[in-house]
Amino acid sequence: MQISFVPLSVSVKGALVLGVGETGTFSGKTAEVDRRSGGALGRAMGVSKFSGNAGQILEIVAPAGIDASRIVLAGLGKAEKFDERTAERLAANVLGRLFASGEKTVTFAIDMPRGAKLNGAALGAHLALGARLRSYTFNKYRTKNLDDHAPSVTEIAVATSAAAAAKRAYAPLDAIADGIFLARDLVNEPPNVLSPMEFARRAKKTLERAGVRLRVLGENEMKKLGMGALLGVGQGSDRESQLVTMEWDGTKRSNVPPVALVGKGVCFDSGGLSLKTGAGMMGMKGDMGGAAAVAGTILALATRKARVHVVGVVGLVENMPDGKAQRPDDVVKSMSGQTIEVLNTDAEGRLVLADALWYVQSQYKPKCIVDLATLTGAILIALGHEHAGLFSNDDTLAERLSASGRAEGEPVWRLPLGDAYDKALKSRIADMKNIGGPHAGSITAAQFLQRFVDKTAWAHLDIAGVAWRDAEQKEHSPSWATGWGVRILNRLVADYYEK
Repeated sequence: MQISFVPLSVSVKGALVLGVGETGTFSGKTAEVDRRSGGALGRAMGVSKFSGNAGQILEIVAPAGIDASRIVLAGLGKAEKFDERTAERLAANVLGRLFASGEKTVTFAIDMPRGAKLNGAALGAHLALGARLRSYTFNKYRTKNLDDHAPSVTEIAVATSAAAAAKRAYAPLDAIADGIFLARDLVNEPPNVLSPMEFARRAKKTLERAGVRLRVLGENEMKKLGMGALLGVGQGSDRESQLVTMEWDGTKRSNVPPVALVGKGVCFDSGGLSLKTGAGMMGMKGDMGGAAAVAGTILALATRKARVHVVGVVGLVENMPDGKAQRPDDVVKSMSGQTIEVLNTDAEGRLVLADALWYVQSQYKPKCIVDLATLTGAILIALGHEHAGLFSNDDTLAERLSASGRAEGEPVWRLPLGDAYDKALKSRIADMKNIGGPHAGSITAAQFLQRFVDKTAWAHLDIAGVAWRDAEQKEHSPSWATGWGVRILNRLVADYYEK
């Protein structure tokens, strides 16, 4: 989709999008179009339920005297609540309405509501971002009725008096969208296509073009490093497990400790010998959502040339039932030297992360670590699909992630850690077991991960409720995969670690 920033004008082709405040009064370009049309906009509003509330849309055929083919009135809502996220949702809503309309060109001519929380350049940039995020499709495996699924809109113009500034402001947002699209593509891919080796291949191909240094470890290399926890998960699959490191250093300085991002990458999770139900197995192609978010974030940072040193590490496996598969009651030895009694082979993601966390600390000595994982169904019981679970050993890092999530519309909710929960992991024969009891499953999973964090500031994000949506999609996230994690991590880096 082509996105451009143009000077304010109402003489446009295609669909023209205008804003209306909560009071229903017209100003700026909306008022000008209403005058030129002899009050047609006001009359259309008068016979509808449209009042200018946020999220409302009124679509009319363009009246005489207007060059556009149709007018779309978009509700702006309360001016004091109109911010970057509101602008993105507005553009995404409008674009969703027009995708099957036959229109090829859409022009947004939204006047800044008086009292809004952003300037003209930011408004234009975030309208463009909302439109681009809504434009995402994943149709590569469709062979029939392609026109029904392909959007007709191919060009977006954002009309603003600050066109040059808006274009500059949009450039880093465009890079974030690239990262989100990569993450969505990876999660949406079917598991017969996206094996651990294919994930590694795609990451290497995409990220190296952006200047990222990649290293891929196969099973023999991981065996030499003692990664028995990660390798145990993948031993029931015919497809080889991988560990991929992705390093971006935009600091131009030597010896800068990196920010570390670690992702769970279970490319398909059958549950292993602790087999999931048939219904519970559907969607488990998305169990690598954490790894996808890390890859997408690294792409976004590299594309916008972020002045930061960041390393991403993703452990990529398949958890399959097989004669060679890991058994309940097995004991494995992790890279850290700690032993783990595996009582449930469906609690596999924490085993993958255990070795990935230890590896990134031993190899890179990072200043902080954030891991992302679709780790527990229990987090869905606690938080549903609106928040990711946050666990941390460091209050400052936790507060930074919370602030970043609020700013980017990817909210997190901090849950506790503590010795009382940690006792649930006590094993009769090994250093720990891989599950707790029937209660506080997300917390005991985080307690397990904490045992593989030395003294580094660390946060764990359980994203099982937000990495994909089986129910209704959100305005700017139209596919099953959401790409959750790229925005919060990019904001964390930009606000607190970028120099």
